[in-house]
Amino acid sequence: MPTTDPTFYRSPAHAVAAPPEQLAYVVAFDPKRQQKDALAVVDCDPESSTFGTVVGWTELPTSGGELHHFGWSACSSALCHDGHGHHEALERRYLLVPGIRSSTTYVLDTKPDPRHPVVTHTIEADELAAKAGYSRPHTVHCGPDGIFMSALGGVNGSDGPGGIALIDHDTFEVIGPWELDRGPQFLSYDVWWHLDHDTLVTSEWATPSMIENGLDPADLLGRKFGHHLDFWSMSERKLTQRVDLGDQHQMVLELRPAHDPAKAWGFVDTVINAEDLSASVWLWHNNGDQWSVDEVITIPAEPADADELPLVFRPFGAAPPLVTDISLSVDDRWLYVSCWGTGELKQYDVSDPFHPRETASVRLGGIVRREPHPAAPDLPLGGGPQMVEISRDGRRVYLTNSLYATWDDTVYPDGVGAWMAKLDADVSAGGLVPDNRFFPHGNDFRGLRVHQTRLQGGDASSDSYCHTS
Repeated sequence: MPTTDPTFYRSPAHAVAAPPEQLAYVVAFDPKRQQKDALAVVDCDPESSTFGTVVGWTELPTSGGELHHFGWSACSSALCHDGHGHHEALERRYLLVPGIRSSTTYVLDTKPDPRHPVVTHTIEADELAAKAGYSRPHTVHCGPDGIFMSALGGVNGSDGPGGIALIDHDTFEVIGPWELDRGPQFLSYDVWWHLDHDTLVTSEWATPSMIENGLDPADLLGRKFGHHLDFWSMSERKLTQRVDLGDQHQMVLELRPAHDPAKAWGFVDTVINAEDLSASVWLWHNNGDQWSVDEVITIPAEPADADELPLVFRPFGAAPPLVTDISLSVDDRWLYVSCWGTGELKQYDVSDPFHPRETASVRLGGIVRREPHPAAPDLPLGGGPQMVEISRDGRRVYLTNSLYATWDDTVYPDGVGAWMAKLDADVSAGGLVPDNRFFPHGNDFRGLRVHQTRLQGGDASSDSYCHTS
């Protein structure tokens, strides 16, 4: 590669030692599909007079896309494959922002003015369908051969199979489907990899028709959601192993592989157990020529009066934790688990990944508690910790509260509003404390809901690293 962006880090230790983030990028959408979707920019500099407030706002050309997950077009993984798939000098500059409902993806340039990114390219739904055979784009990861973008649906929003589209690093044109042999894989959600072990991992949520109108209790009780973890050969682009976690463990979502490239393990969450409403975190690990997956964390549902619960959970008499996101710190020591249903963020010490140890918990929102933020003690919160992102040094944890519009409305029929929080983490002994100065909410986001966060310079969920030190 002709030049190296200073925010491309050779190892996890280099990322941890890099300067802290100054800005956070947060996708915002109108659940009523009337206002245009947007990218909000939040000031993360504690020395700034505008710290913790929205300081930039990029309105996208359309409404109703339901912005969900997004990511950088290039990052540290560019150092791992000698420029393969790269034709120009790369920078951590462009954000690819898909609309999971519209299947349209916008490319935003953050370089001219980081506080006011501009749309420079659009990947239309028709191009994604014609060239890759996919719709409902979900996860974006900068990687070898191109930008990997998982998708839940097939052509024109059909129910599948879902899979991975490969996007050109430079032109942002759709190259085609990544898979050459998908075998029995049908459902799709997240994608990530172990570059040094020639392994790509994917997870499973549901088909577009199962998610777009909200959570259907019949689908949950009928165990129709994804419950497999899929392992692929990166070099051969073929499915090599499927692990069934048990059909009671519904919705296999967020993949968080170890950042140290020498480690062949990672964590994934399952949202809900159809038998008792508990949620789980699982460890996948290399076991010779196969991968094994073990349940290492189980979080039970919390008993509640039926009249405190949404209709979907009243027969159970309990509020489910609904683990909808997890995040692993760059040093591979701390795992954060979002319990969106009970309104709790849990911190675990995973120095021994086979035996996580809970070290802290913070309550915000929740189906029953509606726990307020300390900065606004009289404001009951809807939603709960949902998407979680960690700074590279592990000292700051950012939360947003919306899952997916129709699912928000099923689980929180009184509304979720919009809020974002920052927690300060003790990275030596464990601990979490909300930052009273950082709580953008409500009209700060112009009436839109907020989902995922990306941090300027990278974060714990952005990069793959090439060296251990």
